[in-house]
Amino acid sequence: MPDSSPDGEAIPQSRRAAREAAARRSSTGATPAQAPASSPAAAPPASWETLVSGPSPVSRSDSAPSPAHAAPAGDGSGEGFQPVPLRTPRPADPVGAEGSSSDDDPWIFAGAGVGPAMPYSRAANGTAAGAAPSAARSAAPRGDAPAADFASGTLEELFSGSTSTEDIGDVPPAKNRRRRRAAGWIALGVVLAILGGVAAGGLWVWNTYEDNIREVMGWEEPKDYEAGLANGEAFVTIASGDTGSPISQSLYDAGVTKTPDAFYDYLIESGQNPNFQPGVFKLQKQMTSEAALAALLDPANKQEFTAQIPEGFTVDGTLERLAEGTGLPLDQLQAAAADPAAYGVQADSLEGWLFPATYTFDPSVTPQSAIQTLVDRTVQSLDEAGVPPEDRQRILTIASIIQREARFEQDMQKVSTVIQNRLDPSNQETFGKLQMDSTAQYGYGEMHDGTVSSSEEALNDPNPWNTYVHTGLPVGPIANPGDVAIDAAMHPAEGPWLYFVTVNMNTGETVFTETYREHLRYVEQWQQWCADNPDSGC
Repeated sequence: MPDSSPDGEAIPQSRRAAREAAARRSSTGATPAQAPASSPAAAPPASWETLVSGPSPVSRSDSAPSPAHAAPAGDGSGEGFQPVPLRTPRPADPVGAEGSSSDDDPWIFAGAGVGPAMPYSRAANGTAAGAAPSAARSAAPRGDAPAADFASGTLEELFSGSTSTEDIGDVPPAKNRRRRRAAGWIALGVVLAILGGVAAGGLWVWNTYEDNIREVMGWEEPKDYEAGLANGEAFVTIASGDTGSPISQSLYDAGVTKTPDAFYDYLIESGQNPNFQPGVFKLQKQMTSEAALAALLDPANKQEFTAQIPEGFTVDGTLERLAEGTGLPLDQLQAAAADPAAYGVQADSLEGWLFPATYTFDPSVTPQSAIQTLVDRTVQSLDEAGVPPEDRQRILTIASIIQREARFEQDMQKVSTVIQNRLDPSNQETFGKLQMDSTAQYGYGEMHDGTVSSSEEALNDPNPWNTYVHTGLPVGPIANPGDVAIDAAMHPAEGPWLYFVTVNMNTGETVFTETYREHLRYVEQWQQWCADNPDSGC
């Protein structure tokens, strides 16, 4: 009940008390008691204007206030229960809306949860005016409920807890078209990336396993050319010891066969294992493997571009052999050999640099290319023996003497030891002179006169190669050493020897001694052998 003043008059309820009382009545369904018949006539129905302005009490046309809360008689100037004044009047109901009246609209209590005695009004978007921005932002639709569900709600639902003031008036936001468009582009990019990866993977598989795929699927191309396509010329070189596999590759490289394995597969399938001769063979392009085999086995197709250079030959002898084997003019070969620097040789002559071996040249060989081939082979031998580049000329000079003085590998190592011992400054036997007949003969020009003995003129000639006159090594090589002689120059045998002599020209037996007296005894043995064999080349 409302409080009473000391004078007995009822004190109007506070705004909060009035709201709470109205809520209790609404939740319990209780209505104010009817006024006595003798009470003044009921006040006219209150309008929204009078409610907002404040002089009219809240009343219903079909019920009267209960005795406990009956407004005392008066002039209607606002005694008793007063409504909560609104900052702005509620918008009028739509014209013609059925069942719409201010008396049963719960909107006047919608702000009860905001706080005590807070003025409340509705904004255009359905949120409470004056509410905190965070509260407005939190009123987002939940789930996928239609917008109409968020815009409705009764007072009973509000106080029973089934809805809230945050839910009332909420509407779902408009769909984000920009996000939907971006998501579509992302999906398209993912699909394209997947398709690109599949295509790249398929291309890699094809490039890597094309032959296998073709074989499994039966898409193999013929490995061999068809008969009747042969044309032009092609030259194929077969090295000593070549078998079907490397020859098959050589035929393909020359354009004779269609694939690298065609000729080899033909040999396997036909069960043939011929003995191929080394040399250069003239064939045609685009031949069948069967025709190519027949051409390689025909001696008429072998090109005579093979030159065999023996060990111990001089530059002059080597160039003559090249001219004979290749058909190149000798004068052109001599002119090409006149400039050692053109082949990377830092010397006055190519003596010692034209390696002894058997060479097979292509028909397109030139004097320069032929000489370069021989020089390159010498460099290969020097490198394999571990000769430093700056020491090549010296080693070739020693190796050339070894090559001319000895016949067997063990003897070559001992001759190398004699040279090293004689070059020793502490040598008191020869005092730095090598005294090699081969050097005296080379310098005097009688190396190839058919004898191993030096003439008196050669032994006394002061040319720079005569080691009987000059101490130390001659000015350069005297012949072309082979692999064994070069290796012996780098790796002499251990021994004290200072002399040696070959006592049997047929067998090559050579005796090595430390003193000159011992040496003279074996020289007599050699002389006796020469006397017994006058045509042996002594």
